[in-house]
Amino acid sequence: MAEKILILDFGSQYTQLIARAVREANVYCEIIPYKKEISPEPGLKGIILSGSPFSVNEENAPSVNVESLLANWPVLGICYGAQLTAKQFGGRVEKSDKREYGRAKLNVKDLTGILSGVPEESQVWMSHSDSIRQLPEGFSISGTTESIPVAAFKMIDKPLFGLQFHPEVYHSIEGKTILKNFLYNVCGCSGDWTPDHFISDTVASLKKELEGKKVVMGLSGGVDSTVAATLLHRAIGENLFGIFVDNGLLRKNEFEEVLAIYKKLGLNVKGVDAKEHFYTKLAGKVLPEEKRKSIGGSFIDIFDNEAQRLEGITHLGQGTIYPDVIESVSVHGPSVTIKSHHNVGGLPEKMNLKLIEPLRSLFKDEVRK
Repeated sequence: MAEKILILDFGSQYTQLIARAVREANVYCEIIPYKKEISPEPGLKGIILSGSPFSVNEENAPSVNVESLLANWPVLGICYGAQLTAKQFGGRVEKSDKREYGRAKLNVKDLTGILSGVPEESQVWMSHSDSIRQLPEGFSISGTTESIPVAAFKMIDKPLFGLQFHPEVYHSIEGKTILKNFLYNVCGCSGDWTPDHFISDTVASLKKELEGKKVVMGLSGGVDSTVAATLLHRAIGENLFGIFVDNGLLRKNEFEEVLAIYKKLGLNVKGVDAKEHFYTKLAGKVLPEEKRKSIGGSFIDIFDNEAQRLEGITHLGQGTIYPDVIESVSVHGPSVTIKSHHNVGGLPEKMNLKLIEPLRSLFKDEVRK
């Protein structure tokens, strides 16, 4: 997993779609808040600046030094990222006559660079209230629309590009081609990030990190925890101790069926019948929030009790996936709510264990692959 693209998040609702499109091109990428410091590393191939609900002309608008990024890597600005780029280099960004939202027809003026192979006319998706009225010196227009004079641009002598539209959105017909042009032709990515590579790299990393260690993990019967447990099992075998709790809310025969699947997969999992414990704790509770807290608290009690019977446990395994990670490091600050079955609140601290999360870099559909 040597090659990587970083996506700087300015709070756009589409940022995860950018990451998904990059991953689908077989290039590994990560989303980070725009204000996080970026350290040079050999595998970092390029930077993408996301859109944002903010205006670049607001007093406290989020910002990064695009010129300093460009000194080290190719840069692609999308929507807000393009406007920020234009403004920082001396261009003019102003309020649009009206907010542009929806489909538009892109007229390509420059069929080189990231627009190579794109038809002269192509449908794109717009979502912005500011527009670039004038480009800085040393920049050229690559595309326009009927109402936007600068829909795409590039810096003439450096690998810096801007798009007013959203190539990551389904309605931008040639969006994936444009992103692939940036990834492959500009950044020089090889496109070698695949599920097979992820499995081999992850198992190798887990073996190194967990050599001689023991891991306990709560399994839910779902995809995420099962895949995470399977990767851990490939790395440390019987040193993974799984716990599957029957809380009395499973489907008929589900407890026995799930345990049978775990056995078939070769996983070391103990099934705990705790139905009566959960029923007692839930008795008399009506409000959904009360029930949720009761179920979560009961699971922690049961899991902790079972885990305490094991000797030499050093790590707690969890099936955290990438959207949970993104949510917790959002540009707007930590999320108020995190999925309880991925993040068992309080357990790492209560049990004095280190967290191990094999799937924390994957989206849900990537886990299924």
